[in-house]
Amino acid sequence: MITEFLFAMAALAQLPGHVRLEVICAETGFSRAAEARDKSSFLSFVDPDARFITDRIARGRDEIAEAWSFAFSEDGPTIRWRPAVVEVASDGNVAISRGPYRLTRIDENGDEQQSWGHFISTWRRNNNGQWQVLFDTGGDNAMVPSEQDISVLESEPVCP
Repeated sequence: MITEFLFAMAALAQLPGHVRLEVICAETGFSRAAEARDKSSFLSFVDPDARFITDRIARGRDEIAEAWSFAFSEDGPTIRWRPAVVEVASDGNVAISRGPYRLTRIDENGDEQQSWGHFISTWRRNNNGQWQVLFDTGGDNAMVPSEQDISVLESEPVCP
């Protein structure tokens, strides 16, 4: 009985690290979908009851798709983000991630312009075990990225 209890506790102790990697990989996959301008894949990461907050609140997948239409337009700006911090609730079903993003666009003179900021995403595991974004927001749109921000953004996590 004690051995079974200790084994169960050891298994639970491993859960947060493994679950944390799941969230890192979900966040990275979410960004990769935007980078590839793959609207369908992007929306598969969005919880049906999601709220994305920018200059307005977009509620649900349809409004979020509309608010993010710039990311799917071939001549629109590109966006990339990566998580720097991921925390998972003790039940293993809710998580928050935060990290840098970079928005790149071509201005009227043909010059590349970059805007940097930080995002915050709240993730929820659905009934099928898939992580989906429930709340998302960003800020610091005019920030100057630190070396750490640049390093995080250029990183590629190893995902199963």
